[in-house]
Amino acid sequence: MTEVPSPEKRRELGAAGTAAGLGCSIVTGIILCIGGGVALDHWAGTTPIFTLIGVALGLVVSGYQLYELAQLGRTDRAPGPVTRQIQRFGGGREDAAGDS
Repeated sequence: MTEVPSPEKRRELGAAGTAAGLGCSIVTGIILCIGGGVALDHWAGTTPIFTLIGVALGLVVSGYQLYELAQLGRTDRAPGPVTRQIQRFGGGREDAAGDS
């Protein structure tokens, strides 16, 4: 028989899943931005220009995603695009608080 997790354990698992998903999203964003910069450098024949732009863009993208994670569950602000996607799949704090 399987044991049903308590509401507190479900909230903890939900938070861990949200953090893991956002971590993968951050890594993917950085890799795509840097990879795009390297590809553009190779295509255009310039060496560090687009790669450095890709690094900067990747850092901006990951910073925004971390900001969105910090805003998750706040009621005084409208959710951003990343937060809306997380809340749509039930990863928001409001959804987890409503489970108990």
